[in-house]
Amino acid sequence: MELTFLGATGTVTGSRYLLTSGREKILVDCGLFQGLKDLRLENRRPFPLPASELAAVVLTHAHLDHSGYLPLLVASGFEGPIFCTPATADLCRILLPDSGHLQEEEAERANKHGYSKHSPALPLYTRADAEVALEQLVTVPVHRPSTVGGIEFTFRRAGHILGSATAALRGDGATIVFSGDLGRAADPVLLPPEPVAEADYLVVESTYGDRLHEAENTQTALADAINRTAHRGGVVVIPSFAVARAQVLLWHLNALRDRGAIPALPVFLDSPMAIEATDIFIRHPEEHRLSPAQCVTLRATATMTSSSDDSKEIDRRRGPMIIISASGMATGGRILFHLERFAPDPRNTILLVGHQAVGTRGADMMNGRDHIRIHGADVPVRAEVVTLHGLSAHADADEILGWLKHFQRPPRQTFVTHGEPGPAAALRDRIEHELGWHATVPAWGERVTLEPGAGPK
Repeated sequence: MELTFLGATGTVTGSRYLLTSGREKILVDCGLFQGLKDLRLENRRPFPLPASELAAVVLTHAHLDHSGYLPLLVASGFEGPIFCTPATADLCRILLPDSGHLQEEEAERANKHGYSKHSPALPLYTRADAEVALEQLVTVPVHRPSTVGGIEFTFRRAGHILGSATAALRGDGATIVFSGDLGRAADPVLLPPEPVAEADYLVVESTYGDRLHEAENTQTALADAINRTAHRGGVVVIPSFAVARAQVLLWHLNALRDRGAIPALPVFLDSPMAIEATDIFIRHPEEHRLSPAQCVTLRATATMTSSSDDSKEIDRRRGPMIIISASGMATGGRILFHLERFAPDPRNTILLVGHQAVGTRGADMMNGRDHIRIHGADVPVRAEVVTLHGLSAHADADEILGWLKHFQRPPRQTFVTHGEPGPAAALRDRIEHELGWHATVPAWGERVTLEPGAGPK
């Protein structure tokens, strides 16, 4: 087999890995590049091989940096199956059409207000394109070996979001494992990442490869931010990933209210996708730690606002209150309107609760920028900006190393991807020095031959 790196090299987005076995070509993950403009422009470039040559896509999870390019791939001629876990399929059915819809809205807004350099501005793909791609989803339960052509693959839980999985593929006598995105063993809602015993080759993520999550008490830090803001009569605005993060936030808010650690403020979950994702949680009890009763309580924690009219009504209210809205890095969606409304007021708080990729509005606010660009205009950021690291759904460096230590023998080679250059290099160094494994950070387009029956080098 040959492995070619077509994304997630030098960046945490755009995960795409090409496996070639004879004439068989399989793509592992099919993500969008996100963040800086130069990265986003990669989404507009032609795919580096004819999409019709691909036999299948194996998808580790539903986040757009792993799945969001699928509508373009299908529109370019890919006709094969897209293999994923059942919960990943359910999430893709809401994430991908929403992605197309948001891109259509943004193009329409840019054309209306004339702030795009392109005339006319066009969406990367549409909701209709996404709906077509969804028809090619094929669900495969975790732990059940499946085959495509001469390659066998098996999913194991990765604990990152609902349905997330590691993927082990075997062909031509060699086994390669893709970590996808690894979650955290102590997550209060999701099940922990499952160990992998062995592989000839390994591709591992490095989002937090150079740091450890702060040993903060998440609920204490969350309560402190809410109570400070409530005392000022302000609004807590939380840009949140709709899948997993929003549900964990609701779990924490309910726990804090139950024990009187925060006042009973109005809470709004203003994201149709997050509302649907919460319902998907209830349908997949095998993926998380919550009981049926806890799922019901989770949904009752917030007022669910599905319609755009209800969303606009929130912005006409006065604080104190809490608004949870997508997207998690403030790259699009309803959160932008809430930031326009509340970011300029120093009584308010913007609470960042997850990884903020370089070049996103979330990263700009986290790094202290005093304005952000929204809908073609500069919006002042005078609100207090608070970052909670304890809610991250990504394993930190120690947690990644802990997962790697479950391997019963070292892979012949470990490829460190899905990280900015600093974190990727730091994780590579730790893998080499602490585990004694051979690890590299691949470049875009790099091609590696996977030798059969390699074993340790």
